[in-house]
Amino acid sequence: MLIDPFARKISYVRVSVTDRCDFRCVYCMAENMTFLPKAELLTLEELDRLCSTLVAMGVRKLRLTGGEPLVRRDVMLLIESLGRHLKTGDLDELTVTTNGSQLARHAEGLARAGVRRINVSLDTMDPAKFLAITRWGKYDKVMAGIQAAKEAGLAIKINAVALKGVNEDEIDDMVAWCGGQGFDLTLIETMPLGDIDGDRTEQYLPLSLVRARLEKRWTLSDLDYKTGGPARYVQVAETGGRIGFITPMTHNFCESCNRVRVTCTGTMYMCLGQEDAVDLRTPLRSSEGNIALEQAIRDGIARKPKGHDFIIDRRRKVPSVSRHMSVTGG
Repeated sequence: MLIDPFARKISYVRVSVTDRCDFRCVYCMAENMTFLPKAELLTLEELDRLCSTLVAMGVRKLRLTGGEPLVRRDVMLLIESLGRHLKTGDLDELTVTTNGSQLARHAEGLARAGVRRINVSLDTMDPAKFLAITRWGKYDKVMAGIQAAKEAGLAIKINAVALKGVNEDEIDDMVAWCGGQGFDLTLIETMPLGDIDGDRTEQYLPLSLVRARLEKRWTLSDLDYKTGGPARYVQVAETGGRIGFITPMTHNFCESCNRVRVTCTGTMYMCLGQEDAVDLRTPLRSSEGNIALEQAIRDGIARKPKGHDFIIDRRRKVPSVSRHMSVTGG
């Protein structure tokens, strides 16, 4: 078992398999991104070994992220291989966070590999607005991917970043649509991560305000429901669906944090909102055995902080953390 200094059991790891993405969402990336050279990325075999070591050390849930994980070449080989830990019972859940662009061709393969639940990032249901937010995304392709995932039997949660003046007028419609489709919806406050060709302070919309607006139309009841992540859930009486609120700015969720993040280069961040990190790539590549790797993981967990320090800096307009979400893993 991995226990941090605050007696929290670390049972959930989010692993980025690539920093690349086929979108350039305005709150996440600059349009002209410089991506990492291939030699710096962990190979699929190294990612398998790392994830398997974490499972052996007590991790019960793995989430594969990016960038966009499904654009990585041969990524399904990794997902299929990691599925063996589900069959043995050593892993409770293997999930994926995706923008949906590649789901039409991979949904059935994900289900066969043992993935039962996915998160799809979708901030708007207006095709023109979708293009404006993602810059490069194709709305029809994403919607076809979501439908393919539904037909493959995958449980779907829609993740939407609440953006002031962009999609705040659509959130009611998204609640209705997700309820009708049988999807959960999670709303997320924009986070000050990385330099993005724009002013993030103008995008910030507190979810306390969003919830107050929703309660004018919907009957919301707090739930104890948990998926292992940071969302606090409510039930929508009118649809029977659930809405999750992820509020790193207005109400952080650090007291119950059970997770760490590993980048596609093998750097483990113990907190999304802190810069402290541990290099896992060097012990991975320096030895065929896992003793050094396991010790590096333990050393990192022993430094996990109590919480993050996210702020929206309205004077200097700089990110709280310099790295992009696509590097850290969403």
